[in-house]
Amino acid sequence: MEAWEIISADAFTEGRKLEDKNLYPAVKERILQSMEHTRELSDEELSLRIDEELQKRDKTSLLSFPARRQYATRLFASFRKFGVLQELIEDEEVTEILVNGPSRIFYEKKGTLHLFHGTFSSDEELSDLIQTICAGGGRMVNEASPIVDTRLLDGSRVNIVLHPISLDGSCISIRKFSKEPMNMQTLLAYGSLSDEIAEYLEKLVIAGYNIFVSGGTGSGKTTFLNALSEFIPKDQRVVTIEDSAELQLNGIANLVRLETRTAGFEGVAPIGIRDLIKTALRMRPSRLIVGECRGAEAIDLLSANNTGHSGSLGTGHANSTYDMIGRLETMVLMGMELPLPAIRRQIASGIDLLIHLGRLRDKSRKVLEIAELAGVEDGEIRLNVLYRFAEVREKKGQIEGKWEKTGSLIHREKWEAAGF
Repeated sequence: MEAWEIISADAFTEGRKLEDKNLYPAVKERILQSMEHTRELSDEELSLRIDEELQKRDKTSLLSFPARRQYATRLFASFRKFGVLQELIEDEEVTEILVNGPSRIFYEKKGTLHLFHGTFSSDEELSDLIQTICAGGGRMVNEASPIVDTRLLDGSRVNIVLHPISLDGSCISIRKFSKEPMNMQTLLAYGSLSDEIAEYLEKLVIAGYNIFVSGGTGSGKTTFLNALSEFIPKDQRVVTIEDSAELQLNGIANLVRLETRTAGFEGVAPIGIRDLIKTALRMRPSRLIVGECRGAEAIDLLSANNTGHSGSLGTGHANSTYDMIGRLETMVLMGMELPLPAIRRQIASGIDLLIHLGRLRDKSRKVLEIAELAGVEDGEIRLNVLYRFAEVREKKGQIEGKWEKTGSLIHREKWEAAGF
């Protein structure tokens, strides 16, 4: 079986009827023309106008009432929301939406990719949606800048690549986030970690250990960072720094959220992660949270951690804790030419613990390893593994395992200072 599945051939056929009759674009164009000569319509007035136009033009098409209502909903969404994608946006079980040009839309639900029955009526409709998404996220995309990362109002992450960079039509990739921020109790219910580890991490965060979360794409790094942040003492000032704001921190009153800016119109200079880290240090932060380190900003984060800003949190892509150390070394070199021994000392003193997450073959996300950076020995960073997930068996397609405690914390200064 393919990795994706066609949901319903009947739904797909029914969904194409209006495009085949050219009804959908004609109705939309007629409403747009009427809106140009009147004040902006309210939601109720727009719904009525759509119904009137569909009734006028549907006399010869003999469409069923459900099909007509389906397209009335879709037309409304194209004016006010996300058009054909609205159904997927509203489905809380859908975690990813992948648009490969106007006629191929896929989505992920429960870890499996499916082909969506809906399509865009034209390249122009897809282009209109792209511009709406970018405008809502304060970004700009055009032929001069055909690739953009932005977000939806609910924090969902969006990547857009325009045609002809994307050869078969403009692409949209949406990583959805839950409307309700994930907390540690939710992760415990999902079996992502144990009660013992959750309690241990709570004490580490309170004590002000610098923690870096690593993992592959889709392993839940941002979600886990949100959960860790609930342990930050409520009287502290937190500054978050992200490419596209995705973190959903709750219960922190003194919170400043910073987001990068790409080069836009002439005279609008880009503002990157490095710029935001530097300015954040002048904002009297108790803690810095960097959504994701991808490049030279790693040296600025390490410098901040090594100059008295303890308790910082961050994430990065890697396949293991050892791989994350190697990636951090590379990222530091992207920003500054330093001898490798000096870089390793910076990493070992700037990051206290690495938490590595993984997505297992049964689609579950788990904490796979927690390791303390114990220091530099013989020129190499030594890891002290504290917890490691071990598979026990696979039952009915579900992986069962346990977290083994494999070591004890070596650097206990912050731990004891916090009174633990």
